[in-house]
Amino acid sequence: MGSLLVLLAAGCGGGDPILGGTGGTGVASLDTIRPRVTLTQPATTNPGPTLVAPSNAAITVTFTEAMAPATLSGTSFTVTSGGPGANPAGNVTYNSGSRTATFTPLAVLAVGTTYTATISALAADLAGNQLAGNQSALPVASNYVWTFTATAPDLTAPTVILANPANLATGVAINGTVNATFSKAMDLATLSTATFTVQPTGPPLGALVLGAVAYDALTRIATFTPSSPLAPSTQYTATIAGAKDLAGNALAAGLIPNPWTFTTGTTLAPAAVALGSAGTYGIMATAAITNTGAATIINGDVSLEPGTSCGLLPVQVNGTIHINDTVSHQARTDLLVAYNFAKNLPPGTTISGGADLGALYPLGIPPGTYTSGSTMLVSTPLALDAGGNANATWIFQIGSSLTTTANVSLINGAQAKNVFWVPTLDGTVGVGTSFCGTIVSGRDVTAKTGSVINGRILAGATLAGTIALDTNTVNVPAP
Repeated sequence: MGSLLVLLAAGCGGGDPILGGTGGTGVASLDTIRPRVTLTQPATTNPGPTLVAPSNAAITVTFTEAMAPATLSGTSFTVTSGGPGANPAGNVTYNSGSRTATFTPLAVLAVGTTYTATISALAADLAGNQLAGNQSALPVASNYVWTFTATAPDLTAPTVILANPANLATGVAINGTVNATFSKAMDLATLSTATFTVQPTGPPLGALVLGAVAYDALTRIATFTPSSPLAPSTQYTATIAGAKDLAGNALAAGLIPNPWTFTTGTTLAPAAVALGSAGTYGIMATAAITNTGAATIINGDVSLEPGTSCGLLPVQVNGTIHINDTVSHQARTDLLVAYNFAKNLPPGTTISGGADLGALYPLGIPPGTYTSGSTMLVSTPLALDAGGNANATWIFQIGSSLTTTANVSLINGAQAKNVFWVPTLDGTVGVGTSFCGTIVSGRDVTAKTGSVINGRILAGATLAGTIALDTNTVNVPAP
């Protein structure tokens, strides 16, 4: 019993060295959030092995945050054979932009042979935090292991299945990005400004627009981000040529034209809500945090400012707990700034008080600002549809409270980091549901039994805010 009391004190006391707190010294704590694996190719199945694994395809792993390249090598990323043959030799590379490590076999794998891929706990993020894999309970460092059985070579060419802006679109925001969604996982080494270009249509075609290209393995979206806003009222041509999938198949023509054209307007696309230092927090409260259930896991930092009641143990937090220290004070300040920014944006599409968003948008809700003068509900499943725009943003301005009793999901490239729910009073996430986005509430937030929040719970921006947890998982979105 004595050891339990010590743990509880460590979990709730301000600035305890066990938690990495600052102890009120004014020195910000280091990043202590362990990286995790969010996607593998071939996919991870439980139980394994995965039965769809082309023998000629590269093997990839995508992480929740930027990794230290030196920790990803043939030592920390291995593929071993369960058959009589030798373990496959290969080259390991890491792409920081997509947070993806790739093992490229030097020869085609043996069809019918089961292989084991391992990312060891030697892999670490830029702050030196070792991988939280799938061989131990979070947040302990461990290997990530999965198995797959090699199948016939993949000879199917990838295609572009969605473009944003769409072909022949008009009135496109001048500060937007150009996006292409692919039918298959792509070789990120073949996606760059040399293979994905944007230029004024002309005739003749104008000079190439300067910019950068990124690839998101989770959504299979390549994004061209111009270095400066595009010219207003101008037609542009976007072209992807030379891109390949993980098996080396070259991009082919599909239903979506490639090249495709679009015409800019004169307006700007809305920006996401800047959270400042609050962005690393899975949960943040300004009165108390209560928790029922030892299985609750917060993949992110925790802040309580002010307050003394914390229902979480250090072993339940993949990050740092800050209570009444300089770091939590700054986070609370940034929370209020973010809340006021979102509330002061021009009203968007009007949602009647008490209306169910899932019923209003049964085919998916497009990006934008949505404003309700009172309550907002999600009583039937709601999909946030980005339409292939990796930077699509949703802001829900809610006059009183948010209540969900159904799942909120992401489709067509939507990302949890770009979704903001801003109730003046309280938020409630329903029993056993999956929720996406950051709740920035004026007062309290309750996550009911078994709900999973892919985002953040930031409570008490303007009033004393309590967070009530019950066997939940909170996953701070990747940046």
